[in-house]
Amino acid sequence: MGSAFKRFCARFCCCCCTFDDDDDDEEKRPLLGNETLEYFDREAKKRRDQETNLWSEPGDPSHSERDDDRTLYNLLQSRAKTRMGSQGYRRLSVDIEAMREVRREVRDKWKMILENLGFMAEADSLLNVSASASYDRMRNAAAARTLLQTLHSETSIFNSNEPPPERYLFTLDRLIYLDAADDFLAKARRFYPPRDDDDDEEEERTINLPLLLSRMKQNISGGEEDDDDDEGEISGQD
Repeated sequence: MGSAFKRFCARFCCCCCTFDDDDDDEEKRPLLGNETLEYFDREAKKRRDQETNLWSEPGDPSHSERDDDRTLYNLLQSRAKTRMGSQGYRRLSVDIEAMREVRREVRDKWKMILENLGFMAEADSLLNVSASASYDRMRNAAAARTLLQTLHSETSIFNSNEPPPERYLFTLDRLIYLDAADDFLAKARRFYPPRDDDDDEEEERTINLPLLLSRMKQNISGGEEDDDDDEGEISGQD
């Protein structure tokens, strides 16, 4: 209620017409408490973390169960402790971006096939996997795992000979439910046939995890401590 109206009532009306500031205080009181806001903030960071890093094992908050996830996580941790702008920081950033790019390329392959199958509007939703993803909630876990192994062995939809990322189990489970998994497999075989040995060697030269680990350790020894943590990129541990 406007302050001018309140002054008018206080001057010309009886005391029963005067108004208290309680209503204004009630209106100014936040609808959500600090704990609720912090919860939403943590969840938003987890979503950004998943979208940015595309963890192979999304349900592993420690990012230590798979070699590729552990390598990326350690790189992120090391960069967060390195002085921003330093040579070590830049080298770590290059390695981090290289690993992320490989994961984005795989996701783009999946998205292209999904869109080719007609899932133009649903592709991102089908590929989205949250940190709270649980195998217990899958409808066709065994069939999805069989399909994932078939894609890994009979197509080049994945960019390495490492075990296929577990995150795509959830996408395949959704496709099985939609009766579109066999069509997806057929498209993958058509668009991404298996590579020969020469192609595999070229891919290994493009991204070499042991080499990245070695470079990471060298950068750690030469890096400087910084108080600013890279929370947006490693928030998946929360």
